Amino acid sequence: MTILETAANPYATKLGDPESATARLNLAQSCDGLAAFLAPVMGTMFILSGKEYSQEEMAIMSEVDKIAYLSGEAASVKMPYMLLGVFLVGIAILFFVNKFPEFKEEEEGTSAGSLGDALKQKHLVWAVIAQLFYVGAQVCVTSFFVRMAISGGGVDEKTAGYYLGIYGLLFMVGRFAGTAMMRFIAPAKLLSLYSVACILLSLVAIYADGQYVVIALGGLGFFMSIMFPTIFSLGIKDMKENTKPASSLIVMAIIGGAIFPVIMGNIIDNANDNIQIGYTVPMVCFLVVLYFGLKGHQPQKA
Repeated sequence: MTILETAANPYATKLGDPESATARLNLAQSCDGLAAFLAPVMGTMFILSGKEYSQEEMAIMSEVDKIAYLSGEAASVKMPYMLLGVFLVGIAILFFVNKFPEFKEEEEGTSAGSLGDALKQKHLVWAVIAQLFYVGAQVCVTSFFVRMAISGGGVDEKTAGYYLGIYGLLFMVGRFAGTAMMRFIAPAKLLSLYSVACILLSLVAIYADGQYVVIALGGLGFFMSIMFPTIFSLGIKDMKENTKPASSLIVMAIIGGAIFPVIMGNIIDNANDNIQIGYTVPMVCFLVVLYFGLKGHQPQKA
């Protein structure tokens, strides 16, 4: 995925007018939203069993029954992931046999580009930081969605899974809507407005209950939608021969998706399994993205 993002994202920004690069990348990545809708629905159908046991029920369960239950839950992912692997092999073959035109203008300068030269641009440094926090926020929201909908929204596991599918649908709609709005609103300004909306929705998720929690989570899907491609395209703007190393740095920032859920999980555990309070983590992440949209995206030497 990192190799694909590193190669495909800057490629999409080059396929037309530089001024519309952000909107073009948002449009290209809107297809991700379709997957964000279909994957949870299919996962709910083929992976979630609908069997829910409390800690008390698990404690009195015999060891044989407990092992059988846990083994069955774990085994349910095998076929979906096997099919996913086959599909990805097919994608790899498709890219191997198709020849795409190569853009050469990046190599016409005096330098071939390097990570060191790329990091001299302050807006790139802020783009890496913003992407680190954004991906952390997205993975936190999505990973804890089902548990949050069950705990804060009061729904069962299967219903929560289908709500996650609706969240994905809103994510896709948000990208298409964001792409359209960028014809009238500057990408950085739209990113800032979406960040403010995410901060407010995070507060609703933390302090509300019932269906308001689920609605807030769905809203987060809509307003997070443009963040990854918008941060990416603003970060590689005017990087010239350093575009490729800059794009690789921004994509490396997806490590935030491995860091922030751990922080969120520890906060939840230390708060006696209070999942709602854990949503302070993505809220803080959106504050960082807001700064990038307001000021950090402006090109200047570090």
